[in-house]
Amino acid sequence: MSDPVLLITGASSGIGAATARLAAANGYRVALAARSQARLADLVDELGGSERALALRCDVQSIEDQQAMVARTLAHFGQLDAVYANAGIPGSEGGFSGADPEAWKAMLLTNVYGVALTLRYSLEALKASRGHVLLTGSAAGRFVIPGSMYGASKWAVTGIGMNLREELRGTGVRVTLVEPGMVDTPLFDEPPDYALQPEDIARAVVYALSQPAHVDLNEILIRPTPPLAES
Repeated sequence: MSDPVLLITGASSGIGAATARLAAANGYRVALAARSQARLADLVDELGGSERALALRCDVQSIEDQQAMVARTLAHFGQLDAVYANAGIPGSEGGFSGADPEAWKAMLLTNVYGVALTLRYSLEALKASRGHVLLTGSAAGRFVIPGSMYGASKWAVTGIGMNLREELRGTGVRVTLVEPGMVDTPLFDEPPDYALQPEDIARAVVYALSQPAHVDLNEILIRPTPPLAES
């Protein structure tokens, strides 16, 4: 089978799960990685079983898990054509003067170090396939939020995407930074009614993947349309 293979981290819910569904509907076989393999099993069944989807338990902070994630994907599908480094966790309240440093540590190890590990262990296969790297950044990585370590982590993802593109220049591997604004996902306790939906971001990912090989779509910044002003 030659259908392209997309590996998604943070695939058990929200943007990751929505992207898996839409990519599968567009002919991709999908490798789905998350810490909760039980939730992934249901998604694999929904997407057509083991010939079309693979569940992979992966803590993105773990080198061993990341290595195994890529190795199992290659063993199962025989190729790797795109990787969507999507796993991330929210920040904590309190700003730099009052937040819990342990919450910072967990977030940075997931949002920055985890993304870097995904790249470290998938790039060899992507160079072989002249594939595509996609990263979930954030609108928070494009402007200043007072006291936000989460915003700083997404600024780091922006930098990773830009620096990675230069490293891969001439390899045929494309890099796309997907930068959502507020999305109705588990990251937000009470998102407003006008928030983006995970499917909105999934469409952007699949749009980037659908471009011909000579088109390198560098960034997609997606914000919700503001609510109508009261008359």
